[in-house]
Amino acid sequence: MSENSAAPAPTPESGPAAQPGPAAEPRPAFTPAPACGPDAAHTGERPGQDDAAPAPAHQQASRPAPKPMFPDGTGPAADPAGSHHERRIRSFQPRRSRVSPGQADALRRLWPQWGLDIDGLSRIDLDKLFEGRPVVLEIGFGMGEATAQMAAADPDTGILACDVHTPGQGNLLGLAERNGLSNIRVANGDAIILLREMLAPASLAGLRVYFPDPWPKKRHHKRRLIQPEFLSLVTTRLAPGALVHCATDWEPYAEQMLDVLSAEPTLANEHSGYAPRPDFRPFTKFEGQGLDKGHVVHDLLFRRLPA
Repeated sequence: MSENSAAPAPTPESGPAAQPGPAAEPRPAFTPAPACGPDAAHTGERPGQDDAAPAPAHQQASRPAPKPMFPDGTGPAADPAGSHHERRIRSFQPRRSRVSPGQADALRRLWPQWGLDIDGLSRIDLDKLFEGRPVVLEIGFGMGEATAQMAAADPDTGILACDVHTPGQGNLLGLAERNGLSNIRVANGDAIILLREMLAPASLAGLRVYFPDPWPKKRHHKRRLIQPEFLSLVTTRLAPGALVHCATDWEPYAEQMLDVLSAEPTLANEHSGYAPRPDFRPFTKFEGQGLDKGHVVHDLLFRRLPA
């Protein structure tokens, strides 16, 4: 952590704020459903699940709702969007990993102040939520160590960290509290719903996607996060000059990322091809494991062009 890690912690008044979103704004076309990322990375397949058409309405109604871990509403919801939005092929697999007592305690105490559920029902006021800071969206943060390091190194930038992994959410909240990081908020749920329904156009100063699930089998490539449809959506939420930063240790996925990002007309590559790892992206344990296996890590840096 840097010396900036001693910044004062946020007050309850600086917690999540939302306001009704306009109903008339057209929605960008989107087919796959990338969501909150690499906590499910390298998980492989779930044969047949989510690949078929939605079940009939009477079958959907009979399905039991996910069991809430925090039934009193003091922590992240098990299924924040519920039935408000269509079922789609998803790029993530929520894991019901064991939540440690410390993580559960952090979630119960800090979620009402620093957390928000992605229900898709209201527009988030990022300016109020982050006290006027420019905001970077991070999709998938694992256990949150790298996110906390980046927040400490750049306290003037807000990080909206989105994931579905409950232990990681609790761990990141605990890190934010212990290090006095007032510039982190944790979002629980599907990042596509967050982008499409809850963030205003041109409201983000950047996007970070580090080590998303590569879905290595060819029949699962449709689940990968970085796709043309995803970029068509996310670029509408990026302000001119916003930085898109992706990283992966899976070579075929890196090639797809480079092709897809290069084909997006509203983005410009900061380098001729892949970028060297920037100093602001911490070296992570996950990255080290990939390097130990002989993987090559590729970073990609693209800038949002003026409208």
